[in-house]
Amino acid sequence: MQTVSRRSWAEPFKIKVVEPLKMTTREHRERVLTEAGFNTFLLRSEDVYIDLLTDSGTNAMSDNQWAGMMLGDEAYAGSRNFYNLEEKVRQYYGYKHLVPTHQGRGAENLISRILIKPGDFIPGNMYFTTTRLHQELAGGTFVDVIIDEAHDPASPHPFKGNVNLQKLADLVQRVGAAKVPYVSVAATVNMAGGQPIALENLRQVRAFCARQGIRVILDATRALENAYFIKEREPGYADRTLAEILKEMCACTDGCTMSGKKDLLVNIGGFLAVNDDAVFEEARNLVVVYEGLHTYGGLAGRDLEAMARGIEEAVQYDHMRARIGQIYYVGERLQALGIPIVQPIGGHAIFVDAKRFLPHLRQLEFPAQTLAAELYLESGIRAMERGIVSAGRSKETGDHYYPKLELVRLTFPRRVYTQAHCDVTVESIQAVHEVRGAIKGLKMIYEPKYLRFFQARFEHLP
Repeated sequence: MQTVSRRSWAEPFKIKVVEPLKMTTREHRERVLTEAGFNTFLLRSEDVYIDLLTDSGTNAMSDNQWAGMMLGDEAYAGSRNFYNLEEKVRQYYGYKHLVPTHQGRGAENLISRILIKPGDFIPGNMYFTTTRLHQELAGGTFVDVIIDEAHDPASPHPFKGNVNLQKLADLVQRVGAAKVPYVSVAATVNMAGGQPIALENLRQVRAFCARQGIRVILDATRALENAYFIKEREPGYADRTLAEILKEMCACTDGCTMSGKKDLLVNIGGFLAVNDDAVFEEARNLVVVYEGLHTYGGLAGRDLEAMARGIEEAVQYDHMRARIGQIYYVGERLQALGIPIVQPIGGHAIFVDAKRFLPHLRQLEFPAQTLAAELYLESGIRAMERGIVSAGRSKETGDHYYPKLELVRLTFPRRVYTQAHCDVTVESIQAVHEVRGAIKGLKMIYEPKYLRFFQARFEHLP
């Protein structure tokens, strides 16, 4: 019997412009990490070798997007680039109205202020940091209604972003539908490890909410990555295009918040898109207060154009296959080395399970924060914590939230790094894994009031 080997494949682009990288010494990294309070967010980018902190705004734009930047109409009102973006959002996402914002959290602020009243409850398939904060600042309380498998990093469930319909129904029965302004559905779920939601589950959420008179608002930041997983994993979608799947997902919702800095391959920009005329009217009034006129939303015309062109590039299957294929390459190599990561491998990042990586550290010794710091010391690679620090504190009790997941996120920018960078990353994590027993935890010495993971400072435990 003849064995047929799988042929290699390459990224669907070639490199035209390069940015030099600088490798530093361990002595230098020890000094700057201490100055940064062992928080990778507080490092200067010039001190970072391979930057896997985030995929937000760190993507490489295409020649077509850069060409579009030269066609920016910088009129204060009625820029032609706004109308181009509006047309693309209607074409690919299907929503009726568009309000641009400087990035996704601008859209989160608008929808929270418009729909949430003090005392409301907002169910969602696991929290995201800025989303939950905007909901809380508007007087709401976030309630996690994701399936239990999402909290188990070893679970192989293919759609760990799914909403548990029973949890959702129990909440609505307990507080009443009038106290639930909308269900917040993320695609994919960042805090669960970049895990997707199934389209069938989204349809079920929509049907339930329609019976209860409750809106569904999609976090569409990485919805195209979610569409890729639906195509690959959900029966009946293998022959559908990503654009078709995306439109079907959005049709199950009443609107979306969007950070174009992820899926749409730009360095800045986002939007709120809705179908309801009254919500749109309120949003385009509020955006003038917080972002800018409703036809620019805090963005230059050139940024609007780059985002419009990014939509058409992002829906291409070859692009998404290469993007997620890079994540799979790193994840499969780490798994082969016995390094614990969230399974199945998700969309935008590899999530290392810090609890299993550093089992000798208690959660209050911040194992994920510690591991991110150790990886930087070893290699100059910058990752980020997604565990107890990111989870924050309860607004009622002031106590830490203790999430079941204590993760280090290795987030790959789109179209930026090569396979060689991936190999260096794997080898660097392996080097830290080999000395994991000698690693000491951290204690927090400074904690800001909001979103503490951005600016908190730590020092080593004795």
